[in-house]
Amino acid sequence: MALPTRENHDHGILGNVLQPIRQAGHRLASLFAPASQAGTAQDAYTIDIELPGVKRDDVDVEVVGGDTLVVRGEKRDKRESRKEGHVFSDFTFGQFERAFALPADADIDGIDATFEDGVLTLRIPRREDQQRRITVRRG
Repeated sequence: MALPTRENHDHGILGNVLQPIRQAGHRLASLFAPASQAGTAQDAYTIDIELPGVKRDDVDVEVVGGDTLVVRGEKRDKRESRKEGHVFSDFTFGQFERAFALPADADIDGIDATFEDGVLTLRIPRREDQQRRITVRRG
């Protein structure tokens, strides 16, 4: 279950002019889209999503339309320190959302989510092969 990538196929001066804008857009998107990795095994798919500073209660996972797994949430972090008349405050707030296309053999009723040490792990079981041979009879 690899995430699709898009290569730059623009040519000429317009492609060169737009490249810095595209790069800035990718950097901005990476600030709001948590890093993830996906894997597959014989019995299940797994997705690990890095969510440092996010609390478990601020994460929602749902299947939309029967074929898309959506993870969304909000990071709310405030740190403040006071020393010798100086105050330092650091705020990190923001919402995020990631969507993953589920393979046809994903068992959506068996999806399990665990959250530990800032990593959300999703386990999506694979349905057993439901192929069967059908005998063609004379009509």
